[in-house]
Amino acid sequence: MLATILAGAALVLAGGTVVDGYGNDPIPDGIVVIEGDRILAIGGVGQVVIPDGAQIISTEGMTVLPGLWDMQVDLMRLGHGDATRWNETYGPLAERVVMPIAARQLLAAGVTSARDVAAPLEAAVRVRGRVRERIIDGPDLYVSGPALRKLAPAGTGDWQWEVADAADARAKVQRLATAGVDYLLLADIELWTAEELEAVISEARIRGLLVHAVAERPADIMRGAAAQFDGFLGTGMGAGPLPAEVTQAVTGRLTQPGARPVAWTPAISALLNLESLRLNDEPLDNPRTLELLPELVAADIKGSLASLPSVDSTGLCDRLRQLDEAQVLLLLGSGAGAPGHLHSRATWQEIDFWVSRCGLPALRAIRAATHDAATAMGVGHQSGALSPGKIADVIAVRGDVLRTPALLQSVDVVIKRGRRIR
Repeated sequence: MLATILAGAALVLAGGTVVDGYGNDPIPDGIVVIEGDRILAIGGVGQVVIPDGAQIISTEGMTVLPGLWDMQVDLMRLGHGDATRWNETYGPLAERVVMPIAARQLLAAGVTSARDVAAPLEAAVRVRGRVRERIIDGPDLYVSGPALRKLAPAGTGDWQWEVADAADARAKVQRLATAGVDYLLLADIELWTAEELEAVISEARIRGLLVHAVAERPADIMRGAAAQFDGFLGTGMGAGPLPAEVTQAVTGRLTQPGARPVAWTPAISALLNLESLRLNDEPLDNPRTLELLPELVAADIKGSLASLPSVDSTGLCDRLRQLDEAQVLLLLGSGAGAPGHLHSRATWQEIDFWVSRCGLPALRAIRAATHDAATAMGVGHQSGALSPGKIADVIAVRGDVLRTPALLQSVDVVIKRGRRIR
């Protein structure tokens, strides 16, 4: 990938249709002016002054958007179909090899910010730091470290911490907070005691940490909503629409005076992608899909996907629309790293499925992948949209993304914090 910036000069993207991330009407023939790592100005022809000596990137015929956010990525996995073999073979290489590859693939795909879900604590924090220091090319990372849960599968102790009781829960939150994680991720909520949940929430609030949980069963949602969790990931509750008691728990929470907002990352594309690959696995031969993967790793991943299992994606779109209608803060996350779901193509697929399969407006999906995602992580004041003063994370894609979201599979320009990466 390319990484350039013209010292002392403004960088200008001129001529494309600009989508600001807020959901506003697009700006035709728009201009985005970047100075240093910030956006200086945005507007149409005649509304923006282009500084003398600026480096101009023509975006004629393109759609210009904020850099994408992906709120559910698994940096420890690269889409391999055999979790046991992957853990045994590549687990020891997670920090040095696997996570940097995932980060580079995401950035090349136009993802400039990403939220990782469950990784070994020290590895997650160190990889995040190396990205910040530009030692590794990748999106700005928001990490949870290990997930906290009641029953961790065998062999996952490095990134899935079991909680024994309320005192242990509090101690583990303190350890995660001291290490510098960005949020807490919980699972198995149905199995936690009320005292354990209270210990996590109270300690998290003291430490200023957001609390999110995996939505596996209806009881997980109802208990999490009552406990004032900040959000949920996934919709893994079987086929069909969300049960009425789940939507009632969420909408009831939203109407409570002073209640915290509820964010939700449905992550529907991992299953839909697997379903699609069973019918046609040609996308796995696309050089862009395999970009940045060592040849032997790419061959191993493809071999592991030779016989894909059948999946039941019934109801995914129903649930997505229910959540949108419930007025939760809907966030876009792909589940990148799941079997067949490579980081190089997962995010654009999630956007495309929301629009082409589930019928949500393209501007809604893009807002969930930009402004709303940044807002949910507490950085909406400085990131997630094209607006003066915001961090200059910008992408450009040839064609009309609002009409054809799948065009995002071939991002032409990637600018992260004012540096052109692609």
